[in-house]
Amino acid sequence: MESLFNIIFRSVAVYIFMLIAIRLSGKKELSQLNTSDVVLILLISNAVQNAMVGPDTSLLGGIVAAAVLFLLNFILKKILFKNEHLRLLLNQKPEILIHNGKIDFKTVARLDITQDELLEAMREHGVERFKEVKLAMLEIDGNISIISGNKELKQTHYKRKHQHKNLTVN
Repeated sequence: MESLFNIIFRSVAVYIFMLIAIRLSGKKELSQLNTSDVVLILLISNAVQNAMVGPDTSLLGGIVAAAVLFLLNFILKKILFKNEHLRLLLNQKPEILIHNGKIDFKTVARLDITQDELLEAMREHGVERFKEVKLAMLEIDGNISIISGNKELKQTHYKRKHQHKNLTVN
């Protein structure tokens, strides 16, 4: 039983460490994973697995560690939903990158966003020139949203949050 409490404690410590480390690395990094980021994630998961379960490599030890992580994530999401101050601390806030065709160079530089990244986001949204951008935002999930002044253009890139099961086909 002492071994299970040890796994629970270690899992909580690793979860908190990972939240802080991801928060400090910046939100832009979350949405733009490259090869080295994937390798880093795989290596971190392997490194922290040992830190969570310690010498207990049993099936029960792994299940307890995973269950603790799921539970912590569930609890954190509930707390963030109810606590705006903590939500702002962990999630940061959206940042304006372009407003009425003018790039905010100070913000773009502070966030380490390159011109190529801005141009890519604009192309994804069907916008060719900076002056056509009414508003470009770095969202809290790390994606760049673009609103153009052109009423003809529709957003071409979006995230689907929930899949509806009650769809009927005629």
